[in-house]
Amino acid sequence: MTFDPKTIRQKFPILERKMNGHPLVYFDNASTTQKPLSVINAVSDYYKNHNANVHRGVHTLSQNSTDLYEGARKTVANFINADPKEIVFTSGTTEAINLVAMTFGRRNILKEDEMIISVAEHHSNLVPWQMLSALTGMTIRVIPVTDKGEFDIEAYKNLLSEKTRLVAITHMSNTLGTINPIKEIIKLAHENNTLVLIDGAQATPHINLDMQDLNADFYCFSGHKMYGPTGIGVLYGKDEILSEMIPYKGGGDMIERVTLERSDYKNSPYKFEAGTPNIAGAIGLAEAIKFLQETSLQEIQKHENELLEHATKELQKIEGIRIIGEAKNKGPVLSFTAHNPKTSASIHPYDIGTLLDKYGIAVRTGQHCTEPLMDYFKIPGTVRISFACYNTLEEIDTFIEALKKNLALLS
Repeated sequence: MTFDPKTIRQKFPILERKMNGHPLVYFDNASTTQKPLSVINAVSDYYKNHNANVHRGVHTLSQNSTDLYEGARKTVANFINADPKEIVFTSGTTEAINLVAMTFGRRNILKEDEMIISVAEHHSNLVPWQMLSALTGMTIRVIPVTDKGEFDIEAYKNLLSEKTRLVAITHMSNTLGTINPIKEIIKLAHENNTLVLIDGAQATPHINLDMQDLNADFYCFSGHKMYGPTGIGVLYGKDEILSEMIPYKGGGDMIERVTLERSDYKNSPYKFEAGTPNIAGAIGLAEAIKFLQETSLQEIQKHENELLEHATKELQKIEGIRIIGEAKNKGPVLSFTAHNPKTSASIHPYDIGTLLDKYGIAVRTGQHCTEPLMDYFKIPGTVRISFACYNTLEEIDTFIEALKKNLALLS
């Protein structure tokens, strides 16, 4: 069956909306993707027909709910080639990284130790480590990027040392679109007896993942960036590492036995899932994975590369546009700044985004939760467009024409 974005669009009800009298052009997919009807229906069906708390209930509804929830865990595990006991459900990538920082980090990264991140990290893969550093006194080392926004592998090799306990790196930059050489990063770290956490929030909807092949120690991602619901995410961790980690939160369903004096915890992943989980979110995430598999990630990636190539070519034709992030290996993300070619005065990204919205075009403007990266490039922010499987070449042409009109107005 031929990949057809126009057919795929019919599965997304929101794309039928008009914004300010214009057909919606949704180019904010790196922030969150839209949801296919199959995901919406799966969440609705759960609340209509299966709603009950999971695990300890003996009644039929509870058993049905438990089967759906644990079935979702198996679907996630199969999607990334892992064992279900290595899949911890979280509220998203942010919580997954915080979980590792406040459990593994607090026990294993001491005052004399170091960890490595890059300057291109999302705040979610920076702030938790700063918080850990404040608690333990450990040192954070930072890898720069090149002028094109590529990971500096030589600088990374030079930073690795006997003090390095953890490397925490994004798989794909939410601002630059750069896809980092994750396998090489992990291999070098492991040769140094260092563990690796990968922030996969941006990569998961675009790249086939295989945890056995990647060999990451931790891998984190969010449902809402891969056509699933908000408020659900995943921490993958190797079983032998999760088994040694202490729980993140205490409460119901993560315990084996409780007395007034002490508590015995369940095995992973359950010891990390205190309280009533986001059952509907997990079911919706499983349905989103089915959508990705049925649509074919390989075909999606091919289509998104065509969109990226076309948008890049058209943006480069516009005088005054500067693309931020020109790595050879990129995902479907384009960030750019603009200036008046006559006066060289900068045009604020917010102004561009506001005027594009008048044409029904949704883009992201600002620092994209990567403020240190903006400081690194000495810019206040960018306009960011990001693509998904339902976007079309025609939408890019619509965006380019609207952008030209707006730049003429703002210059």
